[in-house]
Amino acid sequence: MRLSAWNELPEWMRNEEVRKYHEILKRKRFTLMLKRFFDVVMSLLLLILLSWLFLILAIWIKADSKGSVFYRQERITQYGKRFRIYKFRTMVSDADKIGALVTTANDARITKVGARIRKCRLDEIPQLINVLKGEMSFVGTRPEVEKYVREYSDEMKATLLLPAGVTSLSSIRFKEEDSLIAEYSQTLGIDEAYIKKVLPKKMVLNLDYIRQISFWNDVKICIKTVL
Repeated sequence: MRLSAWNELPEWMRNEEVRKYHEILKRKRFTLMLKRFFDVVMSLLLLILLSWLFLILAIWIKADSKGSVFYRQERITQYGKRFRIYKFRTMVSDADKIGALVTTANDARITKVGARIRKCRLDEIPQLINVLKGEMSFVGTRPEVEKYVREYSDEMKATLLLPAGVTSLSSIRFKEEDSLIAEYSQTLGIDEAYIKKVLPKKMVLNLDYIRQISFWNDVKICIKTVL
């Protein structure tokens, strides 16, 4: 995993808040190399070992509702690059065109099978493909849609120094995010509730991850995610 030089970063990322985190990561080049090696080996191994599960979930999703097996949405990863994330589809087709870009508890767009898959986070498994391609890492800030990235503060932009992640401490702590958004959206719009109330709290943990980045910390987060 290569860390770009400061003058190679997009101009909109080059601010004093981001510089502090860039300096931290410059001292962690071996950790970043080890992190990428782990991503490649483990994603390839898991894609092989879980191929049977991919098949079962694909059949289950197709039998439950009309639409494709996978849901692919454009997200933002390292240095603001766009990519299309892989997920098993858990909502009705074109769900993002008939509602908010985030989901709330009891969202009517979620299918019956989708609700079960989401409960166990199995919808995230196809992101192993994104990890193998280098668009994501096992551990890192969850990728957001561009609409929410545009709301990042100067310091939040530092999370884009690294590839987006499949899991993180904020993902674990905010596993009931849907319910939290639903609660805040009683007085705010759904998007506003996420941007003003939920996102800042998640970013505190995401930025702390960069300050304490280490290979063993990644391993511990992966174990906590499984447990």
